[in-house]
Amino acid sequence: MTIYRRLRVIKEETITTEIENFEAPELQPGEVLIAVSYSGINYKDALATQPNTGVLRSYPLTPGIDMAGTIAATNDDRFTVGDEVLATSYGIGVSQNGGLSEVQVVPADWVVKLPQGLTTKQAMTYGTAGFTAALAIDSLVQQGLTKKSRVLVTGATGGVGGFALQFLQTIGCQEIVALSRKTDQKDYLTQLGATTVITPDEFFPENNKPLNKQVIDYVVDTVGGEQLGKLIPFVNYGGSMALCGNAGGLKLTMTVLPFILRGVNLLGIDSVETPMKKRAAIWQKMSNEWRVPDSIKVQEISLEQVPETAKSILTGKHIGRTLVRPGELKS
Repeated sequence: MTIYRRLRVIKEETITTEIENFEAPELQPGEVLIAVSYSGINYKDALATQPNTGVLRSYPLTPGIDMAGTIAATNDDRFTVGDEVLATSYGIGVSQNGGLSEVQVVPADWVVKLPQGLTTKQAMTYGTAGFTAALAIDSLVQQGLTKKSRVLVTGATGGVGGFALQFLQTIGCQEIVALSRKTDQKDYLTQLGATTVITPDEFFPENNKPLNKQVIDYVVDTVGGEQLGKLIPFVNYGGSMALCGNAGGLKLTMTVLPFILRGVNLLGIDSVETPMKKRAAIWQKMSNEWRVPDSIKVQEISLEQVPETAKSILTGKHIGRTLVRPGELKS
């Protein structure tokens, strides 16, 4: 019997993580076994390693909402052994074991065949971060975003924000504003596609009004919280904001004036339960017309290094994307 390795989050007196050896379980009807080449660390995965966050539905559990690899065994006619696949969201790494494991059992209904032109590493460089960014940009395109639109991206040095900048550049947008507190990352954000890099202190006036000067057509917001409430009064008439993050907090303070006097739209972006037809279409788009160059910062780590990276993400020190190779031992 083959023995595999996985990261486990355990709840006893407190929350701890450990590397555990295990045997692959027997497949049930409609399930596949994925040999995981790459997973990734998202903000949600980082929260899963901490107490009282509500991310994990039960303990012990293996986190990791993303994974890509090959089908090692299948109990579903849609897949054959050797197929390259990816799986993100749904209950992965939340209500059932996730991608921070050498192999993982996943319902076949949650699995996407890897689009032609993408490797498993490239797919996980995108991961949920890239997928969420693509959903956000797609929603704004449906609301009228064009090459001439002025678009602002918050949390621009993070995974979602970084990919949003790149997708906007790929579309050909001429004015892409990156809002970031990390002044030392200006060159990096410009490389990703930003035409303007500005800090919140520079952007927001000392006294914010319910209706400010209209300077932004569309917003990709990965931060939420107080900053989002302050941004809404700057959106142009008929503009839209795609909301896909809460690193800055859950509460939103605002007035109704931008909505009833300027027709501003708030668009919720949910990457977890996206229907499979749309999910496959977005991944296809990311592998073709929206495919971005390898400009985003990517590092690879082992399972042993996950807790340290999670802390970096939660303290706002992390930049770009971190991929996990579950089969790689720490050197």
